[in-house]
Amino acid sequence: MSQPLPQRPSYQALSAHYLSAKDLHLRDLFAADAERGTRLAVEFEGLYFDYSKQRVTEETIDLLIKLAEESDLDGRRAAMFSGEHINITEDRAVLHTALRAPRDAHISVDGHDVVPDVHEVLDRMGAFAERIRSGEWTGHTGRRIRNLVNIGIGGSDLGPVMAYEALKHYSQRDLTFRFVSNVDGTDFVEKTLDLDPAETLFIVSSKTFTTLETMTNATTARSWLLAGLGSESDNSPVAKHFVAVSTNAEKVAEFGIDTANMFGFWDWVGGRYSMDSAIGLSTMIAVGPDGFGQLLGGFHSIDEHFRTAPLRENIPALMGLLTVWYSDFFGAQTQAVLPYDQYLNRFPAYLQQLTMESNGKSVSLDGARVDYATGPVYWGEPGTNGQHSFYQLIHQGTLTIPADFIGFWHTLNPVGEHHDYLTANVFAQTEALAFGKTAAEVLKEGVDESLVPFKVFEGNHPSSTLMVDSLTPYTLGQLIALYEHSVFTQGVVWSLDSFDQWGVELGKVLAQRVIPELQDTAEPQLHHDSSTNELIHRYRAARPA
Repeated sequence: MSQPLPQRPSYQALSAHYLSAKDLHLRDLFAADAERGTRLAVEFEGLYFDYSKQRVTEETIDLLIKLAEESDLDGRRAAMFSGEHINITEDRAVLHTALRAPRDAHISVDGHDVVPDVHEVLDRMGAFAERIRSGEWTGHTGRRIRNLVNIGIGGSDLGPVMAYEALKHYSQRDLTFRFVSNVDGTDFVEKTLDLDPAETLFIVSSKTFTTLETMTNATTARSWLLAGLGSESDNSPVAKHFVAVSTNAEKVAEFGIDTANMFGFWDWVGGRYSMDSAIGLSTMIAVGPDGFGQLLGGFHSIDEHFRTAPLRENIPALMGLLTVWYSDFFGAQTQAVLPYDQYLNRFPAYLQQLTMESNGKSVSLDGARVDYATGPVYWGEPGTNGQHSFYQLIHQGTLTIPADFIGFWHTLNPVGEHHDYLTANVFAQTEALAFGKTAAEVLKEGVDESLVPFKVFEGNHPSSTLMVDSLTPYTLGQLIALYEHSVFTQGVVWSLDSFDQWGVELGKVLAQRVIPELQDTAEPQLHHDSSTNELIHRYRAARPA
């Protein structure tokens, strides 16, 4: 294991370098280097990553790369790709990269080649997807399935929702897709309100088939189906209207699902890294096996880029190192991700789990509490909506908010001049954030002197611009993998286990204790704090008799 982060020579050098670099303005950096805009950029397979508007110099990048080397990024990366148990708190391999490995690859976990297993599941998923897409699969009454409802939560929901929205252009439009995750009954009611049970198939995604939210919604879905088919006393329709993504065959069968229609995955697949596993069944049905294969190909291309490219030309590594630079030295607590494509409207939400569940940690790999910043908050909305809401804070607020702008050279929906206007905003916003507007420039516009302070833009707000040819299944896979490996790079530098999520457990455990206290007919003996006890008393008093 590498030295504690603050003791690494490159980290100490970065601390000293920050004192001289923090006051450099992007106006001056560009003025001093006519080639900066093209030199601080990396191109790979149609991806163009421009990081010239980041508050960095050549020395900054050199030191960040040295920090990655001292943090053993090469060794940790090799360990991940080779199937070593780098998830140390759960003693598991971390092999989401195996989910998109080609059929002729060989990747072993504890001496077992997992690639054939992956492709066996993919083949079964493909055959099933084609049966749904073609209309061959019918429901209990013999009618074609036209509605697909994915029931899951966390990684079993966010990935499928994001992928469906992102790839809607390529989806089979005579099929309706809905996604239920929240245990709030409103989510289920609204998502099924206009659906015909006879034409609806539910995909229940839960590795253990015991997740509270998922199984509550699945049980409600079963009751909704049977009532809609007039079959409350007969569970047999379930087998034609439910399939499972799970590893618990006993629970799946007990629910009424035919285990022949159960699609499994493995403990070396973390939930937030699972959308390209069987968790992506709804995605495969939407875009077809070929489209899903292209998605996997995009993932794999970035896997190979991250694995083999020198760090100075390695897009996800640079993204991760820049996040460390702003989090640990500038005190930036958030990272904005701003996709300029409406299809990516759920991409920032997806990244929230990927990044914050991975690196929202305060304990290092050796069990010691860290004394440096980790895991910024990721957030964002598609442009240009955000420009008319929160961009004000980024432009003229007091916070340092690094931003990733994602744009596309070509639109999937060429309507008039829309795409020119959209893309102009990408370029204009990054320019405005970097260079701002000085008081002298404001005065030249004839603005009254009393208003000048309000119309000055300090600039020097850091951003990267990631331009992609167009949004396809392949490029979506690339985009997701870029952030996956950026998160990995951050975790390696911060000495974190980026693949466990113990922080989600405590609230779930306590909820199981509180549920019967809300529902018991007899007044329960409460042993919480005074606030929680009072809230429980008030909820019980408000419940219908």
